Amino acid sequence: MGTNGAGSANKLTGMNRRTNKNRPVSTNRLTRKDGRLITNRRGVLLAAIFCAAASLAFVAAADAQRRDARTKSPHAAQSPPAARAGGEARRVAVTFDDLPMTGDGGRSSGEQVAENLKKIAETLKANDVPAIGFVNENKLEAPGQREARTDALRAWLDAGFDLGNHTYSHRSFYRTPLAAFEQEVIKGEPVTKQLLAERGKSLRYFRHPFLNTGRTLADKRAFEKFLAARGYEVAPVTVDNSEWVFAQAYSDAIRGGDDAKRRRLAAEYAPYMETMFEFYERLSRDLFKREIPQVLLVHANQLNGDHFAEIVSMLKARGYSFITLDEALADPAYRSSDGYVGDVGVSWLQRWRVTRGQAFRPEPPLPEYARRFDADIRGASFKTRAER
Repeated sequence: MGTNGAGSANKLTGMNRRTNKNRPVSTNRLTRKDGRLITNRRGVLLAAIFCAAASLAFVAAADAQRRDARTKSPHAAQSPPAARAGGEARRVAVTFDDLPMTGDGGRSSGEQVAENLKKIAETLKANDVPAIGFVNENKLEAPGQREARTDALRAWLDAGFDLGNHTYSHRSFYRTPLAAFEQEVIKGEPVTKQLLAERGKSLRYFRHPFLNTGRTLADKRAFEKFLAARGYEVAPVTVDNSEWVFAQAYSDAIRGGDDAKRRRLAAEYAPYMETMFEFYERLSRDLFKREIPQVLLVHANQLNGDHFAEIVSMLKARGYSFITLDEALADPAYRSSDGYVGDVGVSWLQRWRVTRGQAFRPEPPLPEYARRFDADIRGASFKTRAER
């Protein structure tokens, strides 16, 4: 698949490094004299001392491992030295797309939608995590559910969170003419803008569906001018991921009564997201020689209603504090030039990389179990290919 001149991407280096093994300690060998085996006394003494020292070291290591197991989160990972001591503190802004709810095939009732968004809000509040949710207003139009779904957005705002525009119906800019896409923005404003105005706020942020910013650079720049004229700022994403694959399969498992599938997906969700954070932390260091404040993209789905607390715990274990989108975008890295266009929506870290003339870096694949639920070849797998 082409990347508009980006060229072939570099192969990811392996996560694991080989460790050097100590050479075996040499002791005097058994020797034969007059047909009988005898030992050198000095060799026996050295061997005994070595065995005793090895035993003590093994016990000490085991004790240390047990202490670590009691104090570390199950999702804790080793941070790079610069981030652990004296470097940039890790910070992340959390953003949710497709409010009031997605990933359920539109089958949830208004009450279920409201309850799911409430669960996400409660997790965020309990952990002092600020967040913004991006709304598709066509999701308010389910027959007989408009009031309940709108009330879910009201409750989100009343819990102290923000809202942004994600277009009316989540159309891809790459496949939509500029003028029609601008109308998608306008049509996606009325309810969200009114709810914000009732609380003395304004509609300030826009998030591109599929992270797709247009077919051509001319369309991209024209649309950015259109957004600015309407008072919007683009909400970029640095930690892109395929959480939506987990979420759709998770909702299907609940609907089908497949508890084993549901539990397996839930168990693999946070470790997968940690892998994605590790990848983008490294990409940030490669680009900026530091870890910039990250912007996480996830969705308002059942998976996060049930398990976003585990994502929060994983991030805390990695040393992250939680900030607003405003605070993240104040970092000068977000003023970097972005000249990327194409049919594939990607992280802004990848965009800045490509704009600098570097190759797209293949991203970590889905875990083997989750991969079976990514039937769309335009979905989670395309970003992991070595050639783009």
